[in-house]
Amino acid sequence: MSRPVVLALSAGLLLASCGGASEESPEEAAPSVSSSPSPSSTVGVPDSVELTEVGADLTFGDTANVIHEPDQKNGTVLALTVTSAEQGTTKDFSGFILDDYTKAATPYFVEVEVENLGAGDVGGAQVPLWGVDADNTLLPPASFTTTFRRCPSKPLPKKFASNATFSTCLVFLAPDGGTMRGVSFRPNQQFDPIEWTGEIATPKPEPKKKSGKKKNKKKRG
Repeated sequence: MSRPVVLALSAGLLLASCGGASEESPEEAAPSVSSSPSPSSTVGVPDSVELTEVGADLTFGDTANVIHEPDQKNGTVLALTVTSAEQGTTKDFSGFILDDYTKAATPYFVEVEVENLGAGDVGGAQVPLWGVDADNTLLPPASFTTTFRRCPSKPLPKKFASNATFSTCLVFLAPDGGTMRGVSFRPNQQFDPIEWTGEIATPKPEPKKKSGKKKNKKKRG
């Protein structure tokens, strides 16, 4: 069951997201997954573009060409590149008021690049990527209502037509101190996900504090 996550300053609500949304794992959904690289028959794919095969295993830095339909009226072909991923700590949310769920979660910051290869305009839509934790649970990206400087996470610009490009950072929260193992594109339950994995940077250990008391110098009489 998904649980709400709220990060807020004393001045007001800043972030709201669903944490660790439990989804049927790709293995459990295998009998009904689609074998087609296109989950849609309404979005035209340019002749010069080859869609990435479903179920593809990619590494950070690779690009996947996929169809994205945020609603029934809008759709296009996006080039999605997961460039890097970094594990954070709750200290990165210094100045926010964290609920118990968020305090126990492990934050991950994922850098993403998006390009519109198709003819449609999907401006204002969310970047269609999910985190995947060690238990194969899908992690939705956190949605901010103000700028989070550590990882400025934003939806696509209001106008995102053909040939437009965009860079953003997505925040994923792995519940209960969990571990994110990769990033997934999965537009629906029947779609065999495309996943990115690779080296995830970890926080540098804090320098150890020097122990021991300073010796007082004896005064000479």
